[in-house]
Amino acid sequence: MKLGLIAGNGRFPFLLLDAARAQGFAVTVAAIREETDPEINHRAALDEKITVSWLSLGELSRLIEVFHKDGVSMAVMAGQVKHKQIFSSIRPDWRLAKLLLNLRTRNTDMLLGAVARVLADEGIELISSTAFLEPLLAQEGILTERAPDDEERKNIDYGMGVAKTVAGFDIGQTVVVAAQACVAIEAMEGTDAAIERAGKLMQSLDAESPEPPSVLERRLTVVKVAKPNQDMRFDVPVIGIRTIETMIQAGATCLSVEAGRTLLFDRDAMLKCANHARIAIVAVQR
Repeated sequence: MKLGLIAGNGRFPFLLLDAARAQGFAVTVAAIREETDPEINHRAALDEKITVSWLSLGELSRLIEVFHKDGVSMAVMAGQVKHKQIFSSIRPDWRLAKLLLNLRTRNTDMLLGAVARVLADEGIELISSTAFLEPLLAQEGILTERAPDDEERKNIDYGMGVAKTVAGFDIGQTVVVAAQACVAIEAMEGTDAAIERAGKLMQSLDAESPEPPSVLERRLTVVKVAKPNQDMRFDVPVIGIRTIETMIQAGATCLSVEAGRTLLFDRDAMLKCANHARIAIVAVQR
């Protein structure tokens, strides 16, 4: 059976490709020129069961043609397509232009949901992006050697409420909190950029303060959630070692994610990095 893979950026498409091939699927990759790592061509050259077709954002008709040509009736999206790419780089073909004209709002959920319906009308079922990667979903509990302390727990409780509200409007899925106050909210720039922005803001506040800041005032807690009605077919929350490295640079000491709804990439290396930096990571069930 053939699986269609709509590949965005990062390692997610490669992990899914490996998992699908391990289960015996031949894979047709629809690689997005603006996002997908060209390494995908090398992977296809080493495996005759993998084919790659490159297309630009907005070429919905081309995507359907590629999948029909290869007999694909089931597909999955893996890897991020940056929100700012969707709104700045997209050049819609006639099919996507028609779809956009009929959208009530042009946020990511609405757009990808509409694309999924068009694919379904063409006999291509879009399935959950976690279908092949269930073992990578975060399980409830403390994931690191250090548990969040009382102050960090307060930040998590406060941040979860804010993050869920923000995510419900499809703005972003991450908030950065200090002393139960929002320092940064993710928007189109993405999680890492939001964490970096929070770190720079706290550093500037420290520099401007006439008094030495307390330890509690500078500690940042990162809270990442799924959307209230998260469609697991796309935009699933993901964290990896780069997230931890960004937190270290920003001075963040704690990370909270949603259990069962967040993918953990390079888990062992990520947790080793977090433990070395004394960062607490907890997966919370909501």
